Formats: sequence, structure tokens, C-alpha cells
Amino acid sequence: MIFTCLELKNINNHNRPKQWLRLLTLALLLFLTSLSCFWSAPAWAGINDDKYEGNIYILYAGNGSLVPPRLSLSQSLQRKMPTVLVYYVDDSKDCKQFSVVVSRIQEFYGRAANIMPITIDSLPLKANFTPEEPGYYYEGAVPQTVILNQEGKVVFNQTGLIKYEAIDDVLRKVFDLLPRSESMELKLRTFNEFNSELAD
Repeated sequence: MIFTCLELKNINNHNRPKQWLRLLTLALLLFLTSLSCFWSAPAWAGINDDKYEGNIYILYAGNGSLVPPRLSLSQSLQRKMPTVLVYYVDDSKDCKQFSVVVSRIQEFYGRAANIMPITIDSLPLKANFTPEEPGYYYEGAVPQTVILNQEGKVVFNQTGLIKYEAIDDVLRKVFDLLPRSESMELKLRTFNEFNSELAD
């Protein structure tokens, strides 16, 4: 089909209002989208609430090296390495606060023991577990701390917020170290404002 110059000019003039309407609609959408950040309420969360905002070991313990654990439980047991299992969820106030203690445990015992924070969402849904699987020791509450000695025997199993000193006492026995009263005081190195506040 052949169009004359006059016909082409009429077609272009006919499409021009549609193009302007499209551009105006696009500009309006962009403007409203940029304003939406002022209209929406901020999603604040913190260490003292049960809201999810990401991995608690990175956010509050200042220690992303804990997740995922460097060794599996079966690898720890094969190497006869003491293991600290800590069951948690990212949207629990108690787990958030306890992550600071777990980071401190890793600071002092991380080279000799396998520190394993385990989100309960990662546990497979099945009826039975073997002692080489983390699900075997989980009792249904968080935070839960389980310490296995070199032989894979449970020497500590407690739920809730636990003071660092209680866990340190158990690990000192596992490693045959002097009691805290007879050894130099260990000081916490500050990772971020959360664990320095909770350590005081």
C-alpha cells in the first residue's frame, strides 16, 4: 500500500495525542511511585521484638561466619570435635538476644569446637533422626543449646536465654581447662552496638 505525503502527515497527527497521553500516564506513575516511600509506614524491627528482618547472626551478633556452620554435625562427630548446637528462629526476641552470647562462645572456643547455629526451619520434616543429624537433639523450643563432648555425648541441654558463663563452665570441663576463678578474665571484643550493650 502506498501513502502520499499528505496521508502520512495525517496519520502522524492522528497518533500524536495517544503518544502524549502515554507519556503523561508514565510520568504520573513514576511520580506516584516515588511518593509511595513517604506514604508507607516504616518497617522497624529490633533486638527487643519478634519481627523478622534477616539473619540474626549477621544483624545482632555481628558474626556472619557462624551461618552456615563450617562443619556438619556428622563431620564434627567423625573428628571427635566438641559441638555446640544452638536452635533458633530469626523472628524471636530471645533468639536475637542470645545470638550475642553464641558469637561470644565462638570467639573463645571457635577454633576447638564446632559452633552450629541451626534455624529450625532448616530441619527436615520426618519422624526419626539419627544422632548424626541436628533434628535428633531438638526439643521444640528456641533458643535451645545442646553441647556434645568429644565422644558425642550430650553434656548440656537447656532452652531459653543462658548466660555465657554457664556455657563457659561446661566447655571448660569438656576441654579440661582451669575454672574461671583460677584463670585470667576473658574480655569480649566489640562487634557492633548490640553485643556491646548486652555484654555490659
